[in-house]
Amino acid sequence: MMQRSLFLLLFVCVFTFQAYAQFEDPDIQKVTKADRTAFQQQFSDINWTGQGLYNPTTIDRIPTIELRSRLQAVFGDPTQSIGDLINERDYRPGKAVQFEYWFIIDDEIPMMVLDLDGPFENGLVYVGASRYIDLMPQIKRTFTRKLMNEGSDMASFSDYFYSPERDQWFLVRYHDGEFEREAIDRPGSFN
Repeated sequence: MMQRSLFLLLFVCVFTFQAYAQFEDPDIQKVTKADRTAFQQQFSDINWTGQGLYNPTTIDRIPTIELRSRLQAVFGDPTQSIGDLINERDYRPGKAVQFEYWFIIDDEIPMMVLDLDGPFENGLVYVGASRYIDLMPQIKRTFTRKLMNEGSDMASFSDYFYSPERDQWFLVRYHDGEFEREAIDRPGSFN
């Protein structure tokens, strides 16, 4: 009888620990510019999907330009921006992004967050590994909390954005409490 009780107690403790671990906030680490190649190699066989990441949350209704400032406050500079892509041989204007943030969740789950139409839309585009679809809602909830709570103070940033639909370059920034989308000529460094 004593062995059964001990076994039952051990089983309940292990089960409780596993159940608790499933509901812990995931650890979200941003990939730096310097680590892009390692990230691409590590996750070269991933089937990317947005499934599991598109349940509406608060940040999906916030202007992307504000979310970029919140991302800057919480995670720092983007993993890559249009300046990192424009001079590549296979660059096409349809691939125009203002920013991309790449993440590794819990040391094994890749996720990318990028703008949809630079500073002209609301929300973000999310992609993650298809084999972790069931974890994506919790990852997005934690990500949202980080941006809305920890990142409630916005940070200054300055990006370039090319809009193929408008055939126009923009300087996009947040500085001294003001958001700006200034139409500009193509930056000289992007030739």
